[in-house]
Amino acid sequence: MATDESQPGAAPVTPASTPVPASASASASSKPAPIRADLGRPETPEETAARKAENSRNYRGAKTTNNLVVALLASLAIVAFLYFVVVRTDAGEPTPIDYASIAADAQPGVDTPIVVPALPPEWRANAASLQPSADESFTWYIGFITPEEQFIALEQGIDTNAGWFNSFLGQAQSTGVVTIDGIEWDIYDRRTSDDPGNFAYSLAATVGDSDYLVHGTADDAEFMAFATTLAAEVN
Repeated sequence: MATDESQPGAAPVTPASTPVPASASASASSKPAPIRADLGRPETPEETAARKAENSRNYRGAKTTNNLVVALLASLAIVAFLYFVVVRTDAGEPTPIDYASIAADAQPGVDTPIVVPALPPEWRANAASLQPSADESFTWYIGFITPEEQFIALEQGIDTNAGWFNSFLGQAQSTGVVTIDGIEWDIYDRRTSDDPGNFAYSLAATVGDSDYLVHGTADDAEFMAFATTLAAEVN
């Protein structure tokens, strides 16, 4: 008769599980690193970090460039708006100055009458002043834009010395003489000179107590018209 060798009250025995090697457990829980086509091998952790840093820099650089482009386009849009939409005031031609009023205000400062040529409205004065000099002389100046859009200026020397004309003309020599309505003018024609400026053509004369110099860039006809008007004032 078979006998039961188990002891009364003893706990049942569970078979021990077979131990799993550590290396096998690690292999089961991790995947092999992918092989980089450009390297022919998996990249190292250092290479991975460097690649991610480079990608981050490239991304930030692209965003900066895009932001600059957007800002430039916005600026151009504002400029276009201001140019095409905003109502602008057309300055046009400057308003001619009232040289007669300026002469009237300056007259008490000198004993000699200041000349005020009565020119048509097509002659636009752009400057007028009475200028004192260190030798106690004065120069009354008016600048005009002519009907042909050229320039003619009048210089009236009051209580001047012998070198007054030279202060404007330098050592230039007279190129002729012309008489206009009783006034004899010395001509200084430097139109063919290099850069004569506003002294391309000049007329110089002394009448009474004043020296007169008319100079500018206009043609002979406009100088003749100006000198004729001036003669009516000084004769």
